[in-house]
Amino acid sequence: MSTTHTATVDKYLEAIYCIGAEGEVVRPSRLAYWLAVSAPTVSDALQRLKRDGWVELGKDRSVTLTDNGERTATALVRRHRILERWLTDVLGFDWAAADIEADRISSAMSDAVVDQLDASMGSPSTCPHGNVVPGRVAPYGVLVALADLEPGTPATVRRISEVAEHEAPALLSMLTEHSIKEGSEVKMTDESLTRNEIAITVAGVPLILSIEAAQLIWVEAL
Repeated sequence: MSTTHTATVDKYLEAIYCIGAEGEVVRPSRLAYWLAVSAPTVSDALQRLKRDGWVELGKDRSVTLTDNGERTATALVRRHRILERWLTDVLGFDWAAADIEADRISSAMSDAVVDQLDASMGSPSTCPHGNVVPGRVAPYGVLVALADLEPGTPATVRRISEVAEHEAPALLSMLTEHSIKEGSEVKMTDESLTRNEIAITVAGVPLILSIEAAQLIWVEAL
């Protein structure tokens, strides 16, 4: 079993962790889409990850992390989310840029530096998108996708799916443009739209969202 990991290994472990955290079964095709690589590339990589003890491959082509893979992925995700929080809260980056920059600088920072940054911010429980820093307790209750919110029910945005961070950067930019972020107050309206769109208000301002986008925004009903 390998105890060392390369940037490529890190990339796969983090992707597997994040996809699984969204409640999805991780499969090679999903990883290929998430990582923007070919199916053969993913197949070869997964065989190496299995050989080195990072993942297990099911007969149904599902991919799960081993105990060693889980520990390593958890540490990677913790580091990334803390750095995102520092980049947004302290340095003033918007959340789309913070995700990119966190990827760039993560490997260059020692654990001691990341831990000190974390402590200096009061050990935040989530990243700027509301996703929980591993090992910490979510500062919210039961969440529901905005697409499933009952019309007329006021709610607070608590989390933006990891899928949006990695697969829909345009969505993050749109959310920033309309000031939809962690803590924003939203409400589904009764306005009749097509089956592919919903009408909401954000702090009282009307906005039309696609169902696809609304499924990536998680809210807590007030």
